[in-house]
Amino acid sequence: MELTGEQLLSQPRQVVWQCLNDPDVLKACVPGCESLERTADHEYRVVMLAAIGPVKARFNGTLRLSDLQPPASYSLAFEGAGGAAGFGKGGARVALAERDGGGTLLQYQSSAQVGGKLAQIGSRLIGAVAKKLSDEFFERFRAELERRVPAVDA
Repeated sequence: MELTGEQLLSQPRQVVWQCLNDPDVLKACVPGCESLERTADHEYRVVMLAAIGPVKARFNGTLRLSDLQPPASYSLAFEGAGGAAGFGKGGARVALAERDGGGTLLQYQSSAQVGGKLAQIGSRLIGAVAKKLSDEFFERFRAELERRVPAVDA
């Protein structure tokens, strides 16, 4: 399953970059995230609760950031196990560009794969849930940016 999208943010690119690399911000923005702990440079242990249709599971996994090019882009990869529910893994490429008149354009391309009971649910439902989680993440992220740094007038 592939997802792409973009967000127009009012904050400067450097602020957006800092927030995308702040474990406390990410924990607050990722739906169902129970913990996000740094285990090494650019690596985190993640515990999150997810519900996909009738299947609910607590995923224990690892999030790794790579190809960091501050403040322009990075890649991330996630692998997690949800016990009897199965597993999830995926990755994303995130790019930030300064907008004329101020603010930042955030673009992302992501992919995800699930196995076990989760895979039996069907790609249509999983795709809809992935889109919903992505939308919720960016709503929370925008709110956190606004809380930290008020919007720049364009």
